[in-house]
Amino acid sequence: MTAYGAAISGVGSYAPPGVLTNEDLEKLVDTTDAWIVQRTGMKRRHIIGPDGATSDLALPAAQAALSAAGKTAADIDCIICATATPDYLFPAMACIVGFRLGVAGKPAFDISIACSGFVYAVTTAASLVRSGVYRSVLVIGAETLSKITDYTDRGTCVLFGDGAGAVVVERSEEDCFLGSELGADGTDPTVLYLPGGGSRMPFNTNGKFAAERLGYIHMQGQSVFKFAVNQMVASVRTALSKAGLTTADVDFVVPHQANLRIIDAMVKTLGLPPDKCIINIAEYGNTSAASIPIALAEAVAAGSIRKGHIVVMVAFGGGLSWGAMVWRWKDAKVGAPARQTVAGALA
Repeated sequence: MTAYGAAISGVGSYAPPGVLTNEDLEKLVDTTDAWIVQRTGMKRRHIIGPDGATSDLALPAAQAALSAAGKTAADIDCIICATATPDYLFPAMACIVGFRLGVAGKPAFDISIACSGFVYAVTTAASLVRSGVYRSVLVIGAETLSKITDYTDRGTCVLFGDGAGAVVVERSEEDCFLGSELGADGTDPTVLYLPGGGSRMPFNTNGKFAAERLGYIHMQGQSVFKFAVNQMVASVRTALSKAGLTTADVDFVVPHQANLRIIDAMVKTLGLPPDKCIINIAEYGNTSAASIPIALAEAVAAGSIRKGHIVVMVAFGGGLSWGAMVWRWKDAKVGAPARQTVAGALA
């Protein structure tokens, strides 16, 4: 038995104005628009400027979610940021966002589990609310993957973009959090990882860091693809089972927007109609922990996701990690991001 119910009461998102198209990428590496679309489903991705940082995107997304929930930052008890690209290795980016929202002193922390981060963070927030520790938690998924993308590597540079999304999770008479499934396997981090910057290969490693391009994403594409499809399907089924539901009960799936072929294979294996899957990968590419809340915000704004709907959010990412959660949608609205000055396009 839980002490309280939890519901998502507001959603927001933000993407920087700078855009990197497939045609732009044709000028950087040996690729074509047709190849990128066929392999990934991506057409564009939003890119922050060289002077921008991830908190610059997190802030307007958070403000939009708070506005939609009818709250101010002062009403929030805790801030959780899911990101693999924080402003600094420390302090946590959530601390910076709290200060920029005008609530320095509130508890704030980051979750770093790559693309699965938003599912982990919302599950954590729901647990804090349902147990009575907090009444309301602001959860933000935000990334500036362009900062760690190698634009000489045709295999990865077409994939990643920047953006942020946020939700407010708060106490509710109706418990809308129906179940989740989280997991991780660190057997082989090199399948999808950032080699440099940690204690194993610090930034100050003499000469190696730049020469071996250790500050960029490295990925074994085929291994990631197979893992992603199998694990996302298994996670959804397990989360639904914990909720006492089946795929027949699902109104919408909001998957991590990593690759259209992965999403299509997952939907087909689950036996879901394609129109039950929220997809916006053509516009944003892979924005890691930000991809689910951005897609969720757009679906709510479009009127697709409505009160009473059963919504499954599912992701996979570095770790390797995975997660799925099941929500009954209440009456959450989506907020328009506050007007924000953010550094522009990729130079």
